[in-house]
Amino acid sequence: MLGNAGLTEGVKNELDRALTDHELVKVSARVGDRDERDATLGKLAALTASELVQRIGHVGVFYRRSKALAKIVIPD
Repeated sequence: MLGNAGLTEGVKNELDRALTDHELVKVSARVGDRDERDATLGKLAALTASELVQRIGHVGVFYRRSKALAKIVIPD
């Protein structure tokens, strides 16, 4: 969850760990207006080498395919 502190190193590290474990992760971003939220979620995707596959309201869904064995396959 992103809160008043915004995008911190701890948030990035936790999302990176969660993506390694689960491939698909939801993140709640309670920061600023829509444009600021979009920018923050986009930056978070870039920092974790993941893709922002969906955003509804304050929630972004991130996907990063597992290097070992993909559990979820998103078609092209």
